Amino acid sequence: MMRFLSLLAAVAVLVLPLGAPPAQAQANSPFAPVIMVNDLGITGYEIDQRVKFLTLLRQSGDLRKLAEDGLIEDRLRVSAAANMGITLSDKAVADGMSEFAGRANLSTEQFVAELAKGGVEEQTFRDFVRAGSLWRAVIREKYSPRVKITEADIDRALLAESQRGQGTRVLLSEIIIPAPPGEEAAAMAEAQRVSKLTGEGAFGAAARQVSASGSAARGGRLDWMPVANLPPALRSVVLGLAPGQASAPMEIPNAVAVFMLRALDEGGPVTKESQTLEYAQFIAGPAGAPETAVAAARVQDGADRCDDLYGLAKGLPADRLLRETQAQGAIAQDIGLALASMDIGETKLLTRGPNTVVLMLCKRERSLGEGDTAPDRTAVANSLTNARLASYADSYLADLMADAVIKR
Repeated sequence: MMRFLSLLAAVAVLVLPLGAPPAQAQANSPFAPVIMVNDLGITGYEIDQRVKFLTLLRQSGDLRKLAEDGLIEDRLRVSAAANMGITLSDKAVADGMSEFAGRANLSTEQFVAELAKGGVEEQTFRDFVRAGSLWRAVIREKYSPRVKITEADIDRALLAESQRGQGTRVLLSEIIIPAPPGEEAAAMAEAQRVSKLTGEGAFGAAARQVSASGSAARGGRLDWMPVANLPPALRSVVLGLAPGQASAPMEIPNAVAVFMLRALDEGGPVTKESQTLEYAQFIAGPAGAPETAVAAARVQDGADRCDDLYGLAKGLPADRLLRETQAQGAIAQDIGLALASMDIGETKLLTRGPNTVVLMLCKRERSLGEGDTAPDRTAVANSLTNARLASYADSYLADLMADAVIKR
């Protein structure tokens, strides 16, 4: 019995069944209605059965209130199904009972026998399954057409950032100093100067003055990001800094970068897993040219995901749009640094060689190791669909409760 209780508690948050025993029950008997939900009655017998169910699950709190509330909700669920003309066959109910019992690794007969030991009738179980199945059918019919899971939704669900809070995060500020051909030495000298600054105030002031990054107006401040998002070469550098300390200058294509650690959130161990990133580069045109700024703005305003870039690049030479999937450590350092703080579909402007590039992140996934398998995108899509339907179900039930006439 103890094994059954633990298994049962793990598989369900129960809503008590709807049926009532013999119709010949007289007033003041356990089978007389004690609550009316619109024109549907709830008997004392059903409440008693629900309390026994909750007792088996070792629920805490006012079990009678929990039982009554659950039965009221069940009446509204079944009523909604009736209003939509939704019914279930006997086979569908039997299959539902079998599936539910199977979650506890029991057959329907075994499950019913264990329930009986706690005083719960088979009809209670049958009506419980029927109510839940009808409600799922209602929600699917009413809301499924509204649920559209996109590839981008799946990508976000698979993001390494979905593990945020389980690993170390960092709060950084950046200064990116341009180093065009012939001016590399001057850029490095300036970078060495700012790398000696201490404290967020001084570093932020320098960022506003000399940084070419889009974060310059914010004093170089970036949002929280998992350490795992950083390129491997930068990861160890950042973890060696104390808050308020700047890194040594790092050479990247056409620029020199300096980073300051503002804060460290050790929410968990630093992961050693690498990431695989898919990203796109749209070559907007020569850096500094007015037409380039127009083209870059058109791309940033017109693209919400990487696939949108193909339409914007239509008619242009093929080398104006590049899309690559690479392991984190193989990505050019300037691109890797930019991607570290980006979400899927986000864009940033980079100067690469003589050109301005619109960089967009398409995907971020954990790199697969030996023996690993690729994530099941269909399973992720189903999970997202179920989550959205559950949200609709909660909202719809709240509406039904608000409109119901309930008399005790």
